[in-house]
Amino acid sequence: MESRMEFSREEINGTVWEVPEKYVCLKQIGTGAYGSVCSAINNKSKEKVAIKKLHRPFQSEIFAKRAYRELSLLKHMKHENVIGLLDVFTPASRLDNFQDFYLVMPYMYTDLSKVKGILTEDRIQFLVYQMLCGLKYIHGAGIIHRDLKPGNLAVNQDCELKILDFGLARHAEAEMTGYVVTRWYRAPEVILNWMHYTQTVDIWSVGCIMGEMFNGKTLFKGKDYMDQLTQIMKVTGTPSPEFIEKLESPEVRHFQSSDLVKLKVKRFSHSKAVSMPRILPYWPEYKTTLIIRRPPFFQMYLLEKGFLKTKSCFSQ
Repeated sequence: MESRMEFSREEINGTVWEVPEKYVCLKQIGTGAYGSVCSAINNKSKEKVAIKKLHRPFQSEIFAKRAYRELSLLKHMKHENVIGLLDVFTPASRLDNFQDFYLVMPYMYTDLSKVKGILTEDRIQFLVYQMLCGLKYIHGAGIIHRDLKPGNLAVNQDCELKILDFGLARHAEAEMTGYVVTRWYRAPEVILNWMHYTQTVDIWSVGCIMGEMFNGKTLFKGKDYMDQLTQIMKVTGTPSPEFIEKLESPEVRHFQSSDLVKLKVKRFSHSKAVSMPRILPYWPEYKTTLIIRRPPFFQMYLLEKGFLKTKSCFSQ
């Protein structure tokens, strides 16, 4: 019988970490409502990894479902633009003291929330193209990510991007829940609690992220869900009467096109202006994936994918 691996115990910024002894040099690199992440070195392979500890994953049914989704989906993800799972472990030796588990993933240099404003246009093109390649793979499996935001998009110094955090992801179904995605990146149909949204809500999030990278600030920074919807409609206009009829939310009915002021987003070149309407149309029946439509903005990557790897992603 194989002996149980030895674990080491360490407190890092108020959180107790119990990891196999082969993982050394732990250093916290991120924390959030659902978990903390440390970088570490695998002393056997000498590989640098990221270890995620989920915060009390079994304290409630909601937390348990989120943990199960992330673990089950990561186990099957095999794509260069989607984070994969290297290892999973628990320090518990018996079922009755099974309280925590850890996910080990490839280490990435940073995430997009930390690098706004220092990326050139060609690098932004390459990063957005990779987001869409990753989404094409995820959507092809019938999965909606539902929480795309800059903090869930990891990048390394070679400009390689991977989509992270599948705790809110789920299979596309006839009816979906409304409270998903960080508000600023939430598609209008989700804000309006339309339960029949599809993978196109992820494409909306990509459009918001793309606009943020070019503009240097959040595209739609709503204070609450109604303010979020107002800011979106100031740019895109009001939805069609046909779509409004599908909604059960009465709040949207008081918006009129004449009350809205068109806003302009600065620094958008012609190539960006061509692409953005295809990624941020207002209502879901008109949204299409850029990978399929192949706008000129991404054409160079279809011909010569990865040409930027000879340069550092963050050099000027």
